[in-house]
Amino acid sequence: MYRQADDFLQEWTMAAEGTLKVLQAVTDDKLDQSIVEGHSTLGWLGWHLVGAAGYFSYLAGLKVPMIRQEDPVPTTAIEIVQAYEKVVNGIKEEATKLSNEDLLEVVNGFTGPIPKGALLRALIDHQTHHRGQMTVLLRQAGLPVPGVMGPTQEMK
Repeated sequence: MYRQADDFLQEWTMAAEGTLKVLQAVTDDKLDQSIVEGHSTLGWLGWHLVGAAGYFSYLAGLKVPMIRQEDPVPTTAIEIVQAYEKVVNGIKEEATKLSNEDLLEVVNGFTGPIPKGALLRALIDHQTHHRGQMTVLLRQAGLPVPGVMGPTQEMK
């Protein structure tokens, strides 16, 4: 749980940069890559990260650009990247307005009341989880896996 607004902003900035690298590694012809048929694709996971960041932020009371749940997965990777950049920048802008006391405020989360600082921690954890899934799919698709938290096999 975040108790210092600056801590969230710093971690969000680093996490978003890593996720952006992964999203930028996706190519249009590999948007449908999944581990096996019927499972989440690179395109769906990328679009899910856009939507989830907006929804987590909404629950935390941040006013950021959001996609609608019924919006289809874009057909180009750049559309996902651009939408992600938009929501990331919105979160950064809104996070600069947060006070440390704001992070202690209890809001309605996915499973009930939760401190805003804990919800924002869950946002980053959720993003990290799906970013990891995407790196596996990138490798499976024959695409280079960017270094997010250090070098990857492709970078050696």
